Amino acid sequence: MKKYLLFISIFTLISFGAMCQVEITGTVSFSGETLPGANVYLKNTSYQALTDDNGHYTLQGIPNGHYTVVVFSMGKKTLSKELDLPGSKTSLVLDFEMEDINGELEDITVTGKKENTNGIRRLRTVEGTAIFEAKKNEVIELGDLTANLATNNSRQVYAKVPGLNIYESDGAGLQLDIGARGLDPSRTANFNVRQNGYDISADALGYPESYYTPATEAVDRIEVVRGAASLQYGTQFGGLLNFVMKKGPKDRKAAVTLRNTIGSFGFLNTFTSLGGTSGNWNYYTFFQYKKGNGWRENSQFDAKMAYGSLEYEPNERFKLTFQYTFMDYLAQQPGGLTDALFAEDPRQSIRSRNWFQVNWNLIGNHIDYKFNNKLKLNIRNFALIGGRDALGNLGRIDRTDDMQERNLFVDDFSNFGSEARLIYNYKIGKQPQVALLGARYYRGLTDRKQGLGTDGSDADFNFLNPDKLENSDYTFPGNNFSLFAENVINLSENFSVTPGVRFEYIRTAGSGYYNKTILVKDKETGFAKDSTYQVPEDLDRRRSFIFAGLGLSYKVNDYHEVYANFSQNYRSINFNDIRVNNPNLVVDEDIQDERGYNFDLGIRGGKSMKFNYDLSFFYLRYQDRIGAILKTDPENYRIYRYRTNIADARSMGLEAFGETDILRWLAFDKRYKLNLFTNFSLINAKYINSEESPVEGNYVELVPPFSIRPGITLGIQDFKMTYQYSYVQEHYTDASNARFTPSAVEGIIPTYQVMDLSLSYRYKKAKLEASVNNLTDNAYFTRRATGYPGPGIIPASGRSFFLSLELNF
Repeated sequence: MKKYLLFISIFTLISFGAMCQVEITGTVSFSGETLPGANVYLKNTSYQALTDDNGHYTLQGIPNGHYTVVVFSMGKKTLSKELDLPGSKTSLVLDFEMEDINGELEDITVTGKKENTNGIRRLRTVEGTAIFEAKKNEVIELGDLTANLATNNSRQVYAKVPGLNIYESDGAGLQLDIGARGLDPSRTANFNVRQNGYDISADALGYPESYYTPATEAVDRIEVVRGAASLQYGTQFGGLLNFVMKKGPKDRKAAVTLRNTIGSFGFLNTFTSLGGTSGNWNYYTFFQYKKGNGWRENSQFDAKMAYGSLEYEPNERFKLTFQYTFMDYLAQQPGGLTDALFAEDPRQSIRSRNWFQVNWNLIGNHIDYKFNNKLKLNIRNFALIGGRDALGNLGRIDRTDDMQERNLFVDDFSNFGSEARLIYNYKIGKQPQVALLGARYYRGLTDRKQGLGTDGSDADFNFLNPDKLENSDYTFPGNNFSLFAENVINLSENFSVTPGVRFEYIRTAGSGYYNKTILVKDKETGFAKDSTYQVPEDLDRRRSFIFAGLGLSYKVNDYHEVYANFSQNYRSINFNDIRVNNPNLVVDEDIQDERGYNFDLGIRGGKSMKFNYDLSFFYLRYQDRIGAILKTDPENYRIYRYRTNIADARSMGLEAFGETDILRWLAFDKRYKLNLFTNFSLINAKYINSEESPVEGNYVELVPPFSIRPGITLGIQDFKMTYQYSYVQEHYTDASNARFTPSAVEGIIPTYQVMDLSLSYRYKKAKLEASVNNLTDNAYFTRRATGYPGPGIIPASGRSFFLSLELNF
């Protein structure tokens, strides 16, 4: 009887719950015509829908209660309606007629399921406290990609961003190496790299290399803004690269994700995240551990990463966020190869004593305050306490390891920064306008030591003579203060002008010593011998300047936009430019900062899921570009690399991206998709106005003249498969345009092509992923390193297989 009564009770509850669920349907229109792509959602819930090509939407399975229905579409006035769902109704029809914005701009926060973007979209005019009007940009939505996220595979993650040059020398995804338009990809040093809007690089002033790369399994989206980002984010020529981390779900107190990946060459990755919302608190945290042996000999690695975010939002006006990131890894570096060794066997290694370790502690704090619908403030504070140590033999790779004491580089970083942004919405006549005013203070301190380590083979990062280093010992303090402003001026409903200006004060200094070796005549023997002496040094460079930019945007209609942008850029010399002891490199002591500008002109657009495109022309001008050329020592006729301001340079070209879902055009069921995409770039980059006659007229290094990355994604309900092809044309690695040198540090990067295949299948709370990287097992390389992790050719990984299982609770 008890079992029978329990069954009746459960059946009654289920039946009652089913009867209490309501379906809301309707149509969204504008100016008498239906409006596709509008976002209809219930505020503070996970119920959300996008209107189809006929402007129709459906929200299903909604329990009884009080709700606020919100309708949002870019360029239209946001609508909202209070709603009580009684138990007597199972369906409800709500139609909405939208209007143009004729007043202030409104803040929109979508808390439900996001629109499927096929993995790429663009930033809106204003997002948070940042302006992106008329700027060349891309947003990579990680949740919509079918890619190998466990290894942070850059070739797949950035497949839909045109014009990037990617170093594929790290098969584990421990570091990110991307450049654009002739900028060195090494550790993404020519981009301003941020996480949740604050800096994550080693030292933004003097050493802007990124040793920490966020785990893409925990990243919600990646924002890429080209050179025009200099006005809001600093002066780097490459622009902005911002990793936006995931947050806990709004509609659950606790959500757990477990991901485990196994792969070729002993690869193991485990990822666990926990997040949710309780009252006014939202939290998200994850831990990742990965290890492997690597594709080449002597390339094992062991890495740990953790992240925590706690957000407190007592009301709609105020929000306080604290975040902490930890990363620690140790990797053996197999070193470089000569051209002959690479042709013989790209998997071999002739360096077994090279090691690299990184420890990163990143602290972030956001304070958001909304004074009213017109005025909003964001303050972001951040700090870094970290370090990186490199140990090994940096001698020429065409010589065997002498098994002597190894070179040891130890860098410790302690940085702090604070950035405040105030964004104000107003109107002139009937046209809405938005203004941004910001200020930034940054203090960086790098302690750099270089000397001899042990002659062993293990990862022993201790100096042999810590009190008297054989190479150098420096502290590099730096300070930066900047003010910036931008204003979106809408002259009509379709045309806007966005001027901007930035003031920068930069101080980079250095204090310490380096050892210098010269040839002297031995009084006893009369022969020349090496003599080493210590050179004390104090460096202090201060400069201030103002630079500006202007953006233009003309929206042809809801689906197409013509844009143009001009922005000045500036890059200060870094510590590697000032002082580094590398047997493969000599640095000009009078090296100067670089200046220039970026110009973009393009057309872009899209319509719901049917198509998406961006076609643009760019021109980048570099003054006093820093680079390396080959010189000959007049005393011993030794050829060496000389780093200096070698010339002015210009880079111009065409960047294009396009994708379309064929089945959307054929009006197929939305559960099926056949998405075709491609990006390609045509770039011509040359040196001009050079005092070095062998350089003028040469091609700028690290600029593939042509690259293309097409692909196709097939989706059948919960199954998705993506095939991707990459082709990159031959290009040079130094300003002299050398095709081959015995050291293998200079020379060409031959044309290469590579294919990848990724699959995923979701069933309820489980998801299975598989991928094959470098499907045809091509032997190729993308980099010739001058120092670590070389020197010489760094081969890319061969064919590898990966399998992932994800569970959600």
